[in-house]
Amino acid sequence: MTNDQRSTTNDSEKRIIHDYTKEELGREIQPAFRAKQIYNWIYHKHADSFEEMANLPKTMRQELAKKYELHPLEMVSKQESRDGSIKYLFRLHDGHTVEAVLLLMKEAQYHEDGTLKHHRRYTVCISSQVGCKVGCAFCLTAKGGFIRNLSAGEIVDQVLEIYKDQNIPSNHRVNLVYMGMGEPLDNLDNVAKAVKIFADMDGMSISPNRQTISTSGLSSKIEKLGRMDLGVNLAISLHAVDDELREKLMPINKAYNIASIIEAVRNFPVNQRKKVLFEYLVIKHVNDDIASAKKLVKLLNGLKAKVNLIYFNPYPGTEFERPEPEDMKRFQEYLLSKGVLCTIRESKGLDISAACGQLREQKLSEGVGR
Repeated sequence: MTNDQRSTTNDSEKRIIHDYTKEELGREIQPAFRAKQIYNWIYHKHADSFEEMANLPKTMRQELAKKYELHPLEMVSKQESRDGSIKYLFRLHDGHTVEAVLLLMKEAQYHEDGTLKHHRRYTVCISSQVGCKVGCAFCLTAKGGFIRNLSAGEIVDQVLEIYKDQNIPSNHRVNLVYMGMGEPLDNLDNVAKAVKIFADMDGMSISPNRQTISTSGLSSKIEKLGRMDLGVNLAISLHAVDDELREKLMPINKAYNIASIIEAVRNFPVNQRKKVLFEYLVIKHVNDDIASAKKLVKLLNGLKAKVNLIYFNPYPGTEFERPEPEDMKRFQEYLLSKGVLCTIRESKGLDISAACGQLREQKLSEGVGR
């Protein structure tokens, strides 16, 4: 087990129990059926201690407490927006911090007699690394550089802690997007393992088709993810339609140019009812013109693609500006007129530290975390 998969508490080394798939836990703990019981306590009953696991023998509970860490993350800050979105800052065992965001997509709906018709619908945006190697010019996370990968358990516990904080029932399904801090495909093994842990029916039962992995375009890793056949959705952070501009915005384009990304996407296994999502961060006077829209249509020709236009969220010190709504609408209408499915992502959390990495940077300046 790597250093990324361990947590240290009271000077004794413990393993993060969330790092284990149910099958792995069944090989560690005998008899193996106990793994299913432990999963139930962690992911369904949201147990805060091994002592609460009443259907386990007392000696087993004591041994589990000695060997395993049940709290790999500590919530150190939470900011709530008027629109219902909540940004969380979690501290890891080594003092570093990562962000996750709960996005309220739709309010609960009720029948005329007052009974519940539909639960609230949530999307949870989670981080996969502390910092990031990609170095996008518009991204605040990149300013602090790369520190380390998150273990599978540290990825999983972001969602579990949000469930606990918001009293979200264990059987209430959310959508997950790996779009927080870090490049998910740069930490592919742990991300893939987290996908499986989330999807376990004895765990959180979040189906892979509710999980979207976003990448800045690591072509070879897109191909590897495709071969894993996890059943997840794929999102490409494109943001530019020619290599010259993309290299300025995203230096990784020098290693993985647009042509290689498009080729990898063509070979990616896509559910017949799904499309590959192309995220296009719109920056004022940089990539918001109709000429760019025309190039984008040509680029996506023949792909099962959907374009998501995203308003750039300014943060202190950035050189970039938020685009005008009319330019966003014009860009969208052009794509739609050419048969490209295109939506404009509703901006959320503008009254809080909305940009990815902003809350972390704010708290670091206050001496919280590393």
